[in-house]
Amino acid sequence: MGGTLALLYAWESPIPPVDPPSARTLDPAATRRGASLALLGDCTTCHTAPGGAPYAGGLAMPTPFGTIYSTNITPDPETGIGRWSEQAFIRALRSGVDREGRHLYPAFPYDHFTRVSDDDAKALYAFFMSIDPVKASAPPNQFPFPLNVRLTLAFWKLLFLRQVRFVIDPSKDEKWNRGKYLVDGLGHCSACHSPRNLLGAEKTSASFEGGEAEGWRAYALGRSSQSPIAWDVAALTDYLARGSHPQHGTAQGPMANVVDNLSLVDRADVSAMASYLASLGKGEGRSDVKIPDPSGPGRLPQVAGVQAATPSIPSDPGGAIYTAVCASCHEGDRPLPLGGLRLALSTAVAGETPANLVNLVVRGIPASAGGSARPIMPGFGDILDDRQISDLTNYLRTEFAGKKPWDGIAKAVAQARGNP
Repeated sequence: MGGTLALLYAWESPIPPVDPPSARTLDPAATRRGASLALLGDCTTCHTAPGGAPYAGGLAMPTPFGTIYSTNITPDPETGIGRWSEQAFIRALRSGVDREGRHLYPAFPYDHFTRVSDDDAKALYAFFMSIDPVKASAPPNQFPFPLNVRLTLAFWKLLFLRQVRFVIDPSKDEKWNRGKYLVDGLGHCSACHSPRNLLGAEKTSASFEGGEAEGWRAYALGRSSQSPIAWDVAALTDYLARGSHPQHGTAQGPMANVVDNLSLVDRADVSAMASYLASLGKGEGRSDVKIPDPSGPGRLPQVAGVQAATPSIPSDPGGAIYTAVCASCHEGDRPLPLGGLRLALSTAVAGETPANLVNLVVRGIPASAGGSARPIMPGFGDILDDRQISDLTNYLRTEFAGKKPWDGIAKAVAQARGNP
């Protein structure tokens, strides 16, 4: 009896298929708005495989529970969502149930998309129905039993999915409210920037206090940020729209895809997101670090955020490596794209884990896929061995952050090299 009741609870009815809508039936204004919303939601990042067509799915996404492959959300009637009605699309968006009644894994952040308005959900549907259909089937997901039984996801939802709608805060201005709507909804920023529990759900009590994403540390945001210089709305807007800021560095890892998409949307929306993000967090942010003067010679006190001109070869092995391979770009005032962030300003150097700094040393910073002018950096994973990377990382940490070396650098190096 109990098993029958559980099955009935988990069961979702299919929604009948429809013929794909023709282009002439779609509202051009809605499709244009939907295109912008898809960029704000970073949809192409997860729904596009390397070398694949945009939105055709097939991207492998490893999780602690197994590997999920993103779905094809082009309007192909056989392998995509071409037979989905608007009703089916919105149910998937907000409830994590596909047209055929199958529960979707929460790698798709429907727990955030509950906040998407009806008009925006319909605009997204119009956009996805307007793009070229691509016939492409995703590989089967790789989960052990019983996680490969989708009905079990109904009980995850019972615990963690809340049908939250966005509500305007009358005590805040219109810009802040727009930013909250985008950040908490389509932007799903806390999905990466929050810790997760053992069942993979966000710890809502620690939203935006920092998380993990694809081997990178997604730092705490707002006033909880560990950035040596506190973020303000102007700096956040510039960083999100351009992918780089002279006091905060360059977006890397999964964040690089986010800023490539945000560089294409209305700047007012980006500024609204920045307004909300800057208000988050606990504490007052850092205020003891002054903006460095790039033309100033030598080393000012550490709290001023300025590092020395290129030193003579030091006896410390990490310092010698820094002088040989880092100082020429990170000292002085080299122009883009080779002018590097002064490392006393780097959150990767000052942060709580070595993951991001080690990833940068091993992999570097590639040129922007969107073509925007921001710093690039070669990777040194093929030049430096594990011991040299550890020595360099320890030197940067103590010299430019004034903190003791991290524990676990060897593990971080192995993970950055793809050997977890």
